[in-house]
Amino acid sequence: MFQRFLADLKDRLLWRLLRENLRAQAVNYAIAITAMVVIAGTTAMTAWVMKDIVDALGANGSKARVWMVAAAVAGIFTLKGMASYIQVVFLSRAGNSIVAHQQRRIYDRILRHGVAYFKGQASSDLLMRVTYSAQAARTVIDTIVTGFVRDLLTLIGLIAVMIYQQPTLSFLSLLFGPIAVLGVRLILKRVRFILSQELASLAEIINVVQETSNGIRVVKAFALEDRMAARMNRAVSQVEQRANSLSRLEAATNPLVETLSGFAIAAVVGLSTISLFGTALAGPGQLMSFVTALLMAYEPARRVAQMRVTIEAGMIGVGMMFQILDEPLTLTEAPDAAPLPDGPGHVRFDAVSFAYQADHPVLSDISLDFPAGRTTALVGPSGGGKSTLINLIMRLYDPISGAVLIDGAPVAGATFASLRDKISFVGQDTFLFGGTVLHNIGLGRVHATEEQIIAAARAANAHEFIAKMPQGYHTAVGENGGNLSGGQRQRLAIARAILRDSPILLLDEATSALDSQSESLVQQALQRLSANRTTIVIAHRLSTVMNADKIVVIDGGSVAQQGSPAALLQQGGLFRQLYDLQFGSQKGAEPDLS
Repeated sequence: MFQRFLADLKDRLLWRLLRENLRAQAVNYAIAITAMVVIAGTTAMTAWVMKDIVDALGANGSKARVWMVAAAVAGIFTLKGMASYIQVVFLSRAGNSIVAHQQRRIYDRILRHGVAYFKGQASSDLLMRVTYSAQAARTVIDTIVTGFVRDLLTLIGLIAVMIYQQPTLSFLSLLFGPIAVLGVRLILKRVRFILSQELASLAEIINVVQETSNGIRVVKAFALEDRMAARMNRAVSQVEQRANSLSRLEAATNPLVETLSGFAIAAVVGLSTISLFGTALAGPGQLMSFVTALLMAYEPARRVAQMRVTIEAGMIGVGMMFQILDEPLTLTEAPDAAPLPDGPGHVRFDAVSFAYQADHPVLSDISLDFPAGRTTALVGPSGGGKSTLINLIMRLYDPISGAVLIDGAPVAGATFASLRDKISFVGQDTFLFGGTVLHNIGLGRVHATEEQIIAAARAANAHEFIAKMPQGYHTAVGENGGNLSGGQRQRLAIARAILRDSPILLLDEATSALDSQSESLVQQALQRLSANRTTIVIAHRLSTVMNADKIVVIDGGSVAQQGSPAALLQQGGLFRQLYDLQFGSQKGAEPDLS
């Protein structure tokens, strides 16, 4: 029963695959199928013409008739070679288009998921689904089209059985072999060159997917979905174009071999009319054996026999592809989503509870107010829920109860574009995209000028070290900023947030990787940036938040304390304990909070 269920499931997926793709590539498949019919017909005509060949070579055959038959054979094989070329080119074009289309669909679907989806998916699994699954879809469709059209029609058209070839005639036909070998070698040189370029484009596709998976918080925070999709489209299009060029070169071997085979047979037929080889060359039956051997039915019969196995193997990838396309999105925009109202960026939590897993609550009934234009610091032990609050503001997750509001409007009912436009973000785990320093900072704002990017870098205390780099702002940062230090990467992320210039600024341990001197300069820049903005800072190092307007102490998913730094120090409790642990209780350690 279970096996039958799996078989029915595969059949449904198969019909869905054919229905969605054959219609879209109807023109390419129609041309390819027409060429397959011609191939099958010319193969059958080759077998059919054996009777004329035997008759022409008989005692009553004239030389004119023999040369006419030879011309017919050459024409049949030339037509078959041309049809083979057309079949391969248009079948490959349809297949490459299917692969490109499915890769775009899978990637766009992945990009629309929330952060929770990426927590449960290995990046290698995503890469396999984008690459292998799309290729599997093409393989299945190609197998069905070629198996049911070309191979079956060829088998039906063949009426002769394979027999051993006559050695002398085989030698004559092989005289054309070196020409074919030379032609194939010339083609292969070009194939290798294009293949190397295609592999580079495939590497770019994998790179885009890896960056999306690893840097999804930055992608979401800065609304980079469209940019990443455009970058993916460019890489996929390059692969598609090079794959089409590759298929044309590979297909060129077919007319070369087919035409040379036709001329080889024609030469044998023509030379048999003269006394060059005497009477021992070949009788009519031997010539028919030779020609029939060239039309062996073994290959198409083998392909038909293995067609089901190939389809079964390919359906594994097809099932993976439809699984990811059909999986419900973990986070969606509300059907009636509206832009957030214009406002100063007042953030409020109204009885919010949240859990990453149902039986492990992270936040419990939190109500908090983050005043517009003020700086609020979130402090407390690790794992208390501080970063979760930031994630909920950006709507990387939705609370299980309660609501997060910005300027009085719930973020769950806002459009993603308007929400992300309200927020600038610098995370604890700084992520940089492949490209230059200029490119990474410029991601903060679409169409930012180079002057604006440099000004943001200056404000983030990054301009000095950028100017010393080999190509300045045009220096490549390496994979995830591998060419930069931790502090340099973090200052680029701060510059990106400064460039965004949003009313809400979220800083999750934004200065943790800076040395004391850089931290002081960046803190000055952040203080200027925070003026008249709603700034929410997560910090374990209390020295970075002692000038905040308000401090909220989060412990165990609840608000333990909140108030000004001076009030909390006087109040005692957890904040005072954290303060004493970091600064000690020695005389002179108390800061001037007046």
